[in-house]
Amino acid sequence: MLLDIIPGDTLQKTELSVSAIDNFLDKIFDHAVTLGLKLIAAAIVFIIGRWVIKWLRKFIDRFLERRQIEATVKSFLDSLANITLQLILFLLIVNILGLSMTSFAAILAAVGLAVGMAMKDNLSNFAGGVMLLINKPFKLGDRIVAQGMDGAVQAIGILYTILLTGDNRTIYIPNGPLSTGTITNYSTQKERRIDITFTLGYGADVDEVKSILQSVIKNNPLVKNTPAPFIGVTMLNNGTIDVTIRVWVDSRDYASVNVDLNEKVYAAFRENSIYGPAVTSIKMIKD
Repeated sequence: MLLDIIPGDTLQKTELSVSAIDNFLDKIFDHAVTLGLKLIAAAIVFIIGRWVIKWLRKFIDRFLERRQIEATVKSFLDSLANITLQLILFLLIVNILGLSMTSFAAILAAVGLAVGMAMKDNLSNFAGGVMLLINKPFKLGDRIVAQGMDGAVQAIGILYTILLTGDNRTIYIPNGPLSTGTITNYSTQKERRIDITFTLGYGADVDEVKSILQSVIKNNPLVKNTPAPFIGVTMLNNGTIDVTIRVWVDSRDYASVNVDLNEKVYAAFRENSIYGPAVTSIKMIKD
């Protein structure tokens, strides 16, 4: 037999090696099974957690709606609740996977410090979002002009305020600069004034011009009678005069009335041969 010719020490060492390999493989198998169970548990918790977060957000939304909380505040709180719940779910999954919370906390603190230094502007944006909720310079649906952008407010998040422009572009404005900058809100007042100035050459019949403008204004049913419309010469320039009309309309009618008045006045001026200085100059050259 082969075993009869193998020295005893060698045979014993071979048996120890096989035993060590078996133990090593058993440990790997045990660890693999344990890790697999943890991964399965983490996946289950992740799926259930996502469903719970979705349910909680709906519950919070209904609760705030019953309390008649403003839509602006609801939008901000929903964003804050979503991030908080996602963080709790992440920490729960880390705990299920068996990672050392002490070591993880230390790593998280170090990473948080580095990220905080790199994202210090976001802290300013968060504070800006809180200030927007406190000061309430606008609410959802308002049309505002801020940071060079013009649009309707769609949402106020914890870091950004979202605007939708008239040509259907979505604009994200950081809350920090937004809260400290100038904000023009076109939706807070029910009425707005339209100012339109027409430049005419010297020699124009002002009374005739005012009569035409009065007729155009009177024929527009959206123009308010109180305050009364204003028509008058507002500036004498070098060779030209400025005639201005000021009328009040509902804020929602501002754009349509502004366009209608300009078009009707232009048509009336052409019909009555009233031209600005540029057209007068062209006629003189032709003559």
